[in-house]
Amino acid sequence: MAAASEPVDSGALWGPARPEPPLTRFHWVHGDNIRVDPSGTRATRVESFAHGVCFSREPLAPGQVFLVEIEEKELGWCGHLRLGLTALDPASLAPVPEFSLPDLVNLGHTWVFAITRHHNRVPREGRPEAEAAAPSRPPTLLVEPYLRIEQFRIPRDRLVGRSRPGLYSHLLDQLYELNVLPPTARRSRLGVLFCPRPDGTADMHIIINGEDMGPSARGLPAAQPLYAVVDVFASTKSVRLVQLEYGLPSLQTLCRLVIQRSMVHRLAIDGLHLPKELKDFCKYE
Repeated sequence: MAAASEPVDSGALWGPARPEPPLTRFHWVHGDNIRVDPSGTRATRVESFAHGVCFSREPLAPGQVFLVEIEEKELGWCGHLRLGLTALDPASLAPVPEFSLPDLVNLGHTWVFAITRHHNRVPREGRPEAEAAAPSRPPTLLVEPYLRIEQFRIPRDRLVGRSRPGLYSHLLDQLYELNVLPPTARRSRLGVLFCPRPDGTADMHIIINGEDMGPSARGLPAAQPLYAVVDVFASTKSVRLVQLEYGLPSLQTLCRLVIQRSMVHRLAIDGLHLPKELKDFCKYE
């Protein structure tokens, strides 16, 4: 992984010459069993285990992460969340296929990755499979605040899941940060993005709690609009979208990081002489 101080291609950075992508939302076209909240940021499967396919409302920009957090689980089903990309316009799908795998994929121009409790890492070219399967241990956020994927540098802060505020939050948060907990656990954060290549194609990458799982699909048509696919399948019942900051972190975010790192656990934030809105932002975001 590249150090935070390592030069990064100017084309990979968002700024005045390359505005940040818009906020992510779920598309109004989705599976029959899905209900999307009015904000367009939560998708819940209300019955059965299938008909839970969702899409991003807009095509993704290169390097833009469509990031979801698992909010609710449902016991009794076998299988987990599925993530991917499609060059199909969701508005043209009538009806939406029951499953992303294999139904949606069989329509063509769609690439979907099934998340499992283990073995989500994709062997890279020239790397033995055993090495790819071994979990890495990324440094803490303050040491390495960015995740580098191909030509893109993505702030790691919100990529990593966080536990609900409680006495042992400081221990559980480290398990998310080190990717020790199963990616299918509640509060895990999973994302998908694509990285264009010089030959006009693109690689699809899956991110789990701030760690790149490698190129899970190659040869995507980079020149075509690519929508995110989220299949709220089987044991995954509800997900919510997490918005990212791609440029320099805001002052609010930097303050939050300093406050969080100064506390033994998040319950201690309640004792600080700060506005309630700021304390809630530090505890929950």
